[in-house]
Amino acid sequence: MTIYFYKVWQPYGCFSNFSLHGIHIQGIYWPTVEHYYQAQKFVGSTDAAIIPLIHAAATPEEAAALGRCSTRQLRRDWDLVKTEIMREAVLKKFLTHTDIREVLLNTGNEILVENSPTDSFWGCGANKVGQNHLGKTLMSVREEIRKLQSLTVIYE
Repeated sequence: MTIYFYKVWQPYGCFSNFSLHGIHIQGIYWPTVEHYYQAQKFVGSTDAAIIPLIHAAATPEEAAALGRCSTRQLRRDWDLVKTEIMREAVLKKFLTHTDIREVLLNTGNEILVENSPTDSFWGCGANKVGQNHLGKTLMSVREEIRKLQSLTVIYE
């Protein structure tokens, strides 16, 4: 079975980057993974001044809108680092919040797919054949958490 997720209010909504599960990364608290991810687009760029605005955005939707503004200059290495930045944030989210960690682990070995009709990189896109990088990231994080838990059991 494949598990599809998209909106935070739908089943498995905690898998969305818009879910209200904050993370601490490099000593800074971010209200959502989306806030963190959008801000990272501008680290070291000429438009880095937008980062505090993204951080302070009232909602993940607002953070996303600020980060997706096409007139701003992204960091030069963005295409090279964006999937690893996402993975770091998603791993942190599920290590931080035990309730949603259990939801993720309880998916077993099911395929996870972000059912985004508009994003064929992070999701499956309207035609359902997108790259699904968020789903792949979640499955990778799920496996890493399993390995960490087995090490914890061994060394306790």
